[in-house]
Amino acid sequence: MIDVTGKWTLVTGSSRGVGYRIALTMAQRGSNLILHSRDLAHTDQVLADVKALGVEAYAVEAELSSPDSINKMFDEIDQKGTQVDIIFNDAGVQIAYRTDYFETPVEDFTQSFLINTIAPALITYHFLPGMIERGFGRIINTTSGIKNEPEQAGYSCSKAALDKFTTDLSSVIEGTDVMMNITDPGWCRTDLGGPNAPNDPDSCIPGIVVGAFVDDKKSGRLLHAQTFTGLTLEDAVNKAHTM
Repeated sequence: MIDVTGKWTLVTGSSRGVGYRIALTMAQRGSNLILHSRDLAHTDQVLADVKALGVEAYAVEAELSSPDSINKMFDEIDQKGTQVDIIFNDAGVQIAYRTDYFETPVEDFTQSFLINTIAPALITYHFLPGMIERGFGRIINTTSGIKNEPEQAGYSCSKAALDKFTTDLSSVIEGTDVMMNITDPGWCRTDLGGPNAPNDPDSCIPGIVVGAFVDDKKSGRLLHAQTFTGLTLEDAVNKAHTM
């Protein structure tokens, strides 16, 4: 299992929900954090919480629907000289639930793809070459198990596209210590999942982070977080290695 002590982890959507839990878990394991949100004020609490665990951390802001805003975030991280070792592309958006799905507006697709597909792709393209050059890296892209719900077509299609992006690109790093995998937290009671979701967001730990700790040089896997619920991180990694 990988020791992440002192490594730098970028978590998008870190201010709440699953992203907050990812950040806290990585800090508990000794990883330094770059905490992303749309507004720096949103990360005040998570920044304080991870620093209290003794790691280095700082916050960045970017509107993920804007490539220009994402590029400004890259400039800030690069100017600080931070070597990004691990990325959790966790931030996502579910635009609307369209009961009259034949009237789904084009904006549902454009906004969903910008945030859920294109932003993770841009982040991956920016940092992956450095990981390859250094010979180490982990990228974990968050997907969704949603299916048979045309009411959420923009969201589900954007996540399917992210899956395809991940599996195709991971073929060029397969067998190396730079690994890229997909995780699905399950339907959790978060701002995105809503209050009627069946799973407590804490149930996605440790499965939501296991992709950062696997050490078997396999990429392109889908790691369902709920299948690891109740395990120690060490046991979760051992289970992931069999997948």
